[in-house]
Amino acid sequence: MKKLLLLSFCLFSFLSSNAQNQASVEDGLLSVNILTPGLEYEFGVSNSTTLDLRAGSGIAFGTGSSGDFFGIFPVFSAQYRYYYNFKNRIEKNKTVKNNSANYIALSGNLQSGKPIIGNIEYTADYFGVVGPVWGLQRYYGSGFKLDLNLGAGYGFDELGDSYFSPIIGIRLGWLLSN
Repeated sequence: MKKLLLLSFCLFSFLSSNAQNQASVEDGLLSVNILTPGLEYEFGVSNSTTLDLRAGSGIAFGTGSSGDFFGIFPVFSAQYRYYYNFKNRIEKNKTVKNNSANYIALSGNLQSGKPIIGNIEYTADYFGVVGPVWGLQRYYGSGFKLDLNLGAGYGFDELGDSYFSPIIGIRLGWLLSN
């Protein structure tokens, strides 16, 4: 797994150093997410890369032999994003405003094992996932935001457990400021 993370970092470094001819990312995007409530701030690192930070919540639910389970948990996420299709979107007369483009990213998430609301409690006090994702982000005229990302990662917890984990991110919200 360490080799995968090192390879991902090298790939992002190479891509960001070779992307000087693209449109530049917008800096300082603050948005609120409504599907999984939270705040998100994205700021530019280079012409085509950003760091996206999110403090919010995650939702878990399921059914077991003793009934239904539900929980809302505090989550902190960070993504180092490389936006790769600004030029193609501009050539097709599509907007790139507010970083409306596709990206690849190195994603990291930390989540509490104790819910804010609900009856699910995990054995571990916290757990996390780190791995590469592909995503797309779109902002629409009213400031409505859609952000989807998919990937696979290395999961871990403070008990020393590690595992393969899919990464699925769906965010709906509004731009508060830029």
